Amino acid sequence: MIALTLAEVAAAVRGRLVAADPATEVTGSVEFDSRKVAPGGLFVAFPGEKVDGHDYAAGAVAAGAVAVLGSREVTGPDGEPLPMVLVDDALAAMARLARAVVDRLPGLTVVGVTGSSGKTTTKDLIAQLAARIGPTAATPGTFNNELGHPYTALRVDRETRFLVLEKSARGVGHVRYLCEVVPPRIGVVINVGVAHIGEFGSVDAIAVAKGELVEALPADGVAVLNADDPRVRAMAERTSARVVLAGEAADAQVRAEDVTLDERGRASYTLVLADGGPDGGPLRAPVRLGLTGRHQVGNSLLAAAVAREIGLPAADLAVALGELGMVSTRRMDVFDRADGTTVIDDSYNANPASTAAALRALAGMGRGRRTVAVLGYMAELGDHERAGHVEVGRLAAELGVDHLVVVGESAAPIHEGASAVANWGGESVLVTDQAAAVEEVRRQARPGDVVLVKGSRYRTWEVADALRAEATGPGGEASA
Repeated sequence: MIALTLAEVAAAVRGRLVAADPATEVTGSVEFDSRKVAPGGLFVAFPGEKVDGHDYAAGAVAAGAVAVLGSREVTGPDGEPLPMVLVDDALAAMARLARAVVDRLPGLTVVGVTGSSGKTTTKDLIAQLAARIGPTAATPGTFNNELGHPYTALRVDRETRFLVLEKSARGVGHVRYLCEVVPPRIGVVINVGVAHIGEFGSVDAIAVAKGELVEALPADGVAVLNADDPRVRAMAERTSARVVLAGEAADAQVRAEDVTLDERGRASYTLVLADGGPDGGPLRAPVRLGLTGRHQVGNSLLAAAVAREIGLPAADLAVALGELGMVSTRRMDVFDRADGTTVIDDSYNANPASTAAALRALAGMGRGRRTVAVLGYMAELGDHERAGHVEVGRLAAELGVDHLVVVGESAAPIHEGASAVANWGGESVLVTDQAAAVEEVRRQARPGDVVLVKGSRYRTWEVADALRAEATGPGGEASA
């Protein structure tokens, strides 16, 4: 964080200093985990039913925190009051502090990223490209909510040029709030799908919520929209910012042509920049992605559009895209076992759209090879839960997956959907849990097979980890 005195912090968060020197500066990071506190930092104490951060305040001060941002006064082991910035709501105060910090950095460009799926990957790709231009901070992993947003924003300093923030939503108004905490100048909308439809109620409501990002952009900002998603494309009418379309549509300013996939599911394409040539005309350049999955074409194009807007030369873009890698774990992480089996670990999370993308990647990599898909439950689908699972099972069969392992009774409609496809030459098995899935894969998988592991956060990764234990390379590292 940029250095601020405690007096400045208190003013920003509308708080009151207790037993603190107003001139003392916060020179370190802002942390809510006392184990991460370093000298010069600020510790945020959140109350909770099971864990109350105020109980760890003394330890944070002992570790070097100059003060505690909290909602009740705390004393140290000696009975003396700890230095505090006292507020009514620590989370709201943290948001105000983040806004105060970014407002003091006029040279900082904030990029917001939202969508039903692909947010984390696209955010990571944008951050990698931005880092080629200047110091960049980005949402760690999927820490994209009301706490993760200000926490990430408070990682910036006066040298930071780009802040890339992933924006999640559980309902209408959530993205708008996050944009108020840290106003973006560039907004990226990836897609509108049925992920979290149980919380929104309808796909139309999801579109309304995701579109709040482009509504929040300033007139001199840029809305980067997926040209291939009709609901996202329609958001051009909801923003005063300049619109850049990215995708495979013929009118996209940043688009891909002649897409092909190699044996590892990695895409190659011709990148076309509508005005990227030296004479202001189109620029065409070959791109070979190092990322697995046909869907990475769209993610990379959105990242490329942002990179152009923030100053990456058009001539350098194709090479930069080819050097992109996955940052977050368990997302299309491809590795080989000693017996020649290839495993796609995409087990971090799942929804119908991301599972469909992973199944298509499996089918693409499985040309001439036998394919196995281990699929688990997809959460937060509400009334669409059964239909969403059936749809995924049907797709697996239609793509010709040879052996489908469905994990857990809650995911049983996947098994039903696949089994109902006429003339499918494969087989679907419903197993009780992760251990049974591991045994089924070990029993059915043959040397040279391609195995996909995909599911929501219900320990599906245990299947991937069991297979990874026999992977080639030091420590079972991905070999893709």
